[in-house]
Amino acid sequence: MTVEQSGLITFVSLKKQDNTILEYLKIIAFTHKQIDLKSLGKLVICEQTLDDRLRNIQSELGVKEIFYVGTCNRVEFVFTSPSSLDKDFITRFLTVLDMGLPAQYMEQFVENVSAYEQLDAFNHLLRTSCSLESLVVGEKEILAQIRKAYEACRVAGFTGDYMRMIMNRVVKTAKEVYTHTNISKNPVSIVSLAYRKLRDLKMCSSEARLLIIGAGETNRNLAQYLKKHKYTNFSVFNRTLENAETLAKELNGTAYPLTALENYDKGFDVIITCTGSTEAIITEAVYKKLLNGDTSKKVIVDLAIPNDTAAEVVKNFPVHYIEVESLKEIARKNIQERYDELVNAEHIIEENIKDFELVLRQRKIEIAMSCVPQKIKEIKHTAINGIFADEIDKLDENSRLLLEKVMNYMEKKYISVPMVMAKEILVKNS
Repeated sequence: MTVEQSGLITFVSLKKQDNTILEYLKIIAFTHKQIDLKSLGKLVICEQTLDDRLRNIQSELGVKEIFYVGTCNRVEFVFTSPSSLDKDFITRFLTVLDMGLPAQYMEQFVENVSAYEQLDAFNHLLRTSCSLESLVVGEKEILAQIRKAYEACRVAGFTGDYMRMIMNRVVKTAKEVYTHTNISKNPVSIVSLAYRKLRDLKMCSSEARLLIIGAGETNRNLAQYLKKHKYTNFSVFNRTLENAETLAKELNGTAYPLTALENYDKGFDVIITCTGSTEAIITEAVYKKLLNGDTSKKVIVDLAIPNDTAAEVVKNFPVHYIEVESLKEIARKNIQERYDELVNAEHIIEENIKDFELVLRQRKIEIAMSCVPQKIKEIKHTAINGIFADEIDKLDENSRLLLEKVMNYMEKKYISVPMVMAKEILVKNS
């Protein structure tokens, strides 16, 4: 595998592979490797506007299938398009996406994008699902995040049969990597790193009052860490009260709607927040109300991208602030410790790419030949009711029944013959 660079646009290229089989697969990726996380947060799309933005991309840029992945350290668009991912296309993509980016940010994102096409794109998607591209190598959360992102777009009608096959192989490959390598042994994740940093502060007893803002997977995982280590005082806030109640029940805590946060007056020691909001949740005004006159130093664990905490809160109040950006150095050491397992994972990915080429070719043949059964039925119908109709009418009942059995038998056999032959040819030539 080689790495090529054109300016600051990164391309990962696979040798000795046939790109034509995946010629329309494209990925535009913005990750922690090229872009600082605060800037990256400006590309995060909220659920309420996602469908409209993706429809605009489809209609204006000739994109057929697409899904969007947004995590704490990456924003990626996986799609099919005949267009080349040059700077002009990426600029138009961001313009149509309409995120309200100032000119300086638009230029930053265009110059620091990671653009992948064809097999390079497939390789990148497989590596990402196996956590090889993650801030923390070996964390399994990324596979669940990609599957969830794909499923949401599938249900909304943004993906079809092609992406279905791609995702089936993505899931298969990731499961093999996690099963047959030690890459996720003694797993380290952003959540576990955040817990370690919180623990190392040594200022939070098990009686600490914890406010959990957001009831998603990240907060659930971190809260379960805390519960496991005997923390008991949880208050959970979430836009959807039902989800807050579900998490609060797991923690033996109390649930509140997010709108109740600014009027919460029971005090706190730690805030743990991770929401999908594109605006700050903990503003300076909200934080003042939460303090309710308390002047002691608090802890904020903010794992959201963009951050849920306004910069003024960190600047103007005594706070121990833990965010994803501050965990990156620990994550780098984790990569060094797992180097051998990275190599093993790469081998599994390479084998799956080779196997998938044949699977995708077979699927293309199936689609191309999907009209064969109907054509054969039409030929049979024309023969019986047109060309040989007079001769068949002269037959007795038993002869007609026998002829019908023969025709039905031949119809079934003829339908399968071209498919079997085509698959045999593929296997021989692979």
